[in-house]
Amino acid sequence: MRMYDIIKKKRDGGELSTEEIAFFIRGVTDGSIPDYQISALCMAIYFHGMTVRETCDLTFAVRDSGDRLDFSAIEGVRVDKHSTGGVGDKTSLVVAPIVASLGVKVAKMSGRGLGHTGGTVDKLEAIEGFRTILSEEEFIAQVNKIGLAIVGQSKQFAPADKKLYALRDVTATVDSMPLIAASIMGKKLAADDDCIVLDVKTGSGSFMKSAERSRELARLMVDIGKNAGKKMVALITNMDRPLGYAIGNALEVEEAVETLKGRGPADFTEVCLTLAGYMLSLAGMGTPDACKTLAKQAIEKGGALSKLAETVKAQGGNEDLITGGMPFARAKFTREVRSGKSGYIQRVDTEAYGLASLALGAGRNTAEDSIDYSAGVLLAKKTGEFVKEGEKVATLFANDPSLFPRAEEILLGATQLGDTMPEAEPLIYDVID
Repeated sequence: MRMYDIIKKKRDGGELSTEEIAFFIRGVTDGSIPDYQISALCMAIYFHGMTVRETCDLTFAVRDSGDRLDFSAIEGVRVDKHSTGGVGDKTSLVVAPIVASLGVKVAKMSGRGLGHTGGTVDKLEAIEGFRTILSEEEFIAQVNKIGLAIVGQSKQFAPADKKLYALRDVTATVDSMPLIAASIMGKKLAADDDCIVLDVKTGSGSFMKSAERSRELARLMVDIGKNAGKKMVALITNMDRPLGYAIGNALEVEEAVETLKGRGPADFTEVCLTLAGYMLSLAGMGTPDACKTLAKQAIEKGGALSKLAETVKAQGGNEDLITGGMPFARAKFTREVRSGKSGYIQRVDTEAYGLASLALGAGRNTAEDSIDYSAGVLLAKKTGEFVKEGEKVATLFANDPSLFPRAEEILLGATQLGDTMPEAEPLIYDVID
């Protein structure tokens, strides 16, 4: 088998066999296929696409290119949630303890943030002492004991994806539906969960800018998961505005805690309850609506907050930050951002809001960058609200005040005002199951 023939076949619109795809991924992983041939096939896939069967084969080959987890020692149904990434998206910190407090096991492997999107692991590390790396034995024992563990990826999951993404990033082939789906699901399927709920973001703060493209990606990933024997559902959720008011690690953890106390922002709370409802439903707890009610009760009765505090304590964190016995550390400096004119906020560039937080030190441009957990943005106004000239629209947090001017410029430039109130957009566009 020659890589030349595989490239030529896809270049001419042909359908690759399971064996050809496996050969390609083996060569990507062991370095036997040069970068220029990998890039050439990615470009051919970009132009000609792949069938569902090809995409499944590609995903499974990526999944099998590295370590895989065995959760068979975990007792009960295992359910997970994966987001395609957004701004202010701290849903895992609320959804996971809700679901675990109701008796369903959540064995969660999470990632770090890069660019304008935040990562769950970074948010958890804003909690003093919290360990995001556990041995596999510790991880499984904790899930069996308290129903929940959230850790970073300590094993070498899907190494083929890391190489593929690096080349796609510099050859303008990132925006390929089969390659995106194989990247996301290859890593997700390396874990051993029974049920997966996908939160596919759409809009200015997400990778997929249109709802229809997001639906296409969601359908494809659901098909892949089902082909792997998983129970799957995908929600298409709005990322044309940040989720909640907090952008930045410690600020987002605080907002998640407030949500578990029943005092969270309405939009963030609604998305969390819906996601939790579908996770519980896939685990056999009832219809999505009935399970959403159970999720709401888990907040009202305090079970979800207690589960987060229990998880933080189990992983070495300071549980007083969750229960309210101790405040989170705040950045040394703050600056209020005020509107230069009056009007309704017509729309915002959510990605730019994330970049404003990044400019304050709350994120990383490369995987090696360090981050400031106390930095970020706390919004005072959101899309659809009226702002008076001189009124505060946000507060910036940083430990270096020289970072404020650039972040303020980005934030104000990303906020479009007008004379009329914009039409309300849905929080959840669709459910794909």
